[in-house]
Amino acid sequence: MKKIDMHAHFFPRITREEAAALDADNAPWLAVDSDGESGHIMAGDRRFRPVYRALWDPALRIEEMDRNGLDMQIVCATPIMFGYGYDASAAATWARRMNDLALEHCAYRPQRLKALAQVPLQDLDLACIEASRARESGHVGVQIGNHLGPHDLDDERLVRFLVHCANNDIPVLVHPWDMMTDGRMKKWMLPWLVSMPAETQLGILSLILSGAFERIPETLKLCFAHGGGGFAFLLGRAENAWHCRDIVRQDCPQPPSHYLKRFSVDSAVFDDRSLRLLVEVMGADHVMLGSDYPFPLGEQEIGKLVANSPNLDETDRARILAGNAMRFFGLTG
Repeated sequence: MKKIDMHAHFFPRITREEAAALDADNAPWLAVDSDGESGHIMAGDRRFRPVYRALWDPALRIEEMDRNGLDMQIVCATPIMFGYGYDASAAATWARRMNDLALEHCAYRPQRLKALAQVPLQDLDLACIEASRARESGHVGVQIGNHLGPHDLDDERLVRFLVHCANNDIPVLVHPWDMMTDGRMKKWMLPWLVSMPAETQLGILSLILSGAFERIPETLKLCFAHGGGGFAFLLGRAENAWHCRDIVRQDCPQPPSHYLKRFSVDSAVFDDRSLRLLVEVMGADHVMLGSDYPFPLGEQEIGKLVANSPNLDETDRARILAGNAMRFFGLTG
């Protein structure tokens, strides 16, 4: 059965000198160990995350795709690459460079590797220009963070960016980043385990409860990573609040469940009970295979959860493993 992993990351092998064009002190770059097999994503002098060669080497990526039986993988920036906190002009130049490098990465096997672009989201006009340029140059969509500083997805500038994507057939993957924390979640990867799902759910509900979906064309192809965070499990809570509290529904003309067909989610939930709930809530036509490869918190045997789930019939299994992604991103083959 065909398999397309639509949520995987890459990080180009850029030096600190190259990163200095964005910011000499904090911009991300890649420090590769002497063995060439492992290294660290760096933020200036600070080690941000240990990584291994598949993150930057498309040859190893293809080998591991073969081992997982993957026909195609869609790669996107590691979120530290976004550059939202920098001067917009510098961030636009950075995004263009990272997007060109993403296409170079995919050129190793262009029929099996596709890319999502990043954009300088802090400037609406520049973000729209780069999203359109990237789409024309070969990217199959864009990836954005779930917020811009203190502004959630219901911010008018971000809504206008989503409208631009809807009007120009640019699919959008929303990925959590810069996770909420006040210092309490300082061990055991708790920002990733607690804040990352919460950020994702926050992005979804900010679009629903603000009424933003009423202003965005229904043609927008929108997907949230990490199974939509806690959204599926907590939809009942939001639904109850909408019916019981006028302050919840004051900007939202329909209950939250009304908007379920306006977006998709990936399948990165790692547990068959969670996958069953996700499919029941979202519908099998709005869930796509996503692994978060090649990071340790991603699915280690890509597609195994969906392929082995006893709760899916073969039609729904085929949709989630590949069919939905082909439709969402306009893929052929």
